[in-house]
Amino acid sequence: MIIIIHENNEWIEPFETALQKLNIEYLIWYVPDMSLDLSSIPPEAVYWNRMSASSHTRGHRYTPELMAGILAWLERHGRTVVNGPKALDLEISKMRQYQELEKLLIQTPRTFCAIEKDQLLAGAEQIGFPLITKHNRAGKGLGVMKFDNHAALKDYLYGDYFDESPDGITLLQEYIDAPSQSIFRMEFVNGKYLYCVEVDTSQGFELCPAEACELDSNCPTEEANKFRIRDDFLIPNIDAYEKFLQQNDIGIAGIEIIFDANGEYWTYDVNTNTNYNPQAEAIAAQSAPEEIARYLSSLTSKTECMV
Repeated sequence: MIIIIHENNEWIEPFETALQKLNIEYLIWYVPDMSLDLSSIPPEAVYWNRMSASSHTRGHRYTPELMAGILAWLERHGRTVVNGPKALDLEISKMRQYQELEKLLIQTPRTFCAIEKDQLLAGAEQIGFPLITKHNRAGKGLGVMKFDNHAALKDYLYGDYFDESPDGITLLQEYIDAPSQSIFRMEFVNGKYLYCVEVDTSQGFELCPAEACELDSNCPTEEANKFRIRDDFLIPNIDAYEKFLQQNDIGIAGIEIIFDANGEYWTYDVNTNTNYNPQAEAIAAQSAPEEIARYLSSLTSKTECMV
C-alpha cells in the first residue's frame, strides 16, 4: 500500500493515473482535512510526503506544521516515508537549503536574510545591485522581483505592494544574469538523476510545471510550451546533488540551477514537492509520475519482506 500525503488536489491526478496504470494500491491523505490521535497506530504502508512550501497561497498556511507532526508520528512507528522530516524542513526554508547544498560545495548565489526592512536595505549594500528579493518559504517563484538600485528596493519594501514570506523572512540574492533567459530543473527519483527540463523565464519567474497551474501564472500552454526536456544536459557534479539528497532523506525532488554569462552554474532552489509538465514529457517520451510509481512500489515490496 502507498499513501500519498498532500495539500493540493490539483497536483495529484498525474500520480494517481500512473499508480492506476501500473495497478498499484494506494490511498490519498489530504492534510487540510486531517486530524491526528497521537495514540493511534499508522497503517502499514509506504508514505510519500508531498507538502508544498506554497500551501499558504491556497489557504493552507499551517498545513506544513501539521505535516511535521504527522511525519514525526510515522517516524516514531518505524514507517517507510519518502521525503521525510528532513525533506520537509528544507522544503519550507531556502536558508536551510543553501546551507546543506554548500556543505557539498554546490554553489549557491550570495544571499542575505532578514525580517526587518531596515536590515534588508543595509544588507542590499552587501549584496550589490542588481539583486532579487525572494521568500524564504515559498514556491512557484513567489516573491521574486528584480531591483536595480537602492531607491527602487526601498520603495518596494515600504510600499503597498510588498509581498511578505509566510515565515516573515525575506531574502536578498545576487542577480544571476542568464543569457539564455532560462533556468534548468534537474529531476531526481529514488535520489538519482532522471532528466533535466529547461524552463523559459523570459516572461517572469512565477513558474510551475504542473498543468493545473497554467491558467494562474506564467506556466506553459499547449500553444507555447515553456518547458523542454534536454537530452543533451550535462554538468560534472551530478553525484554531489545525489549525495545531497541522500544526506537529507530526499527520494524525490527537483533542483533548479541557472547558468551565468561565463557558463558557471548556480543552484538556487530545491523543490521536494516537484511537479512535471505533461507536454514536455510527451514530446520526450518520458514519464516521471510512472517512474515514481515504480519506485514507491519497489519500497512496498521491501517493506512486505521485512514484516
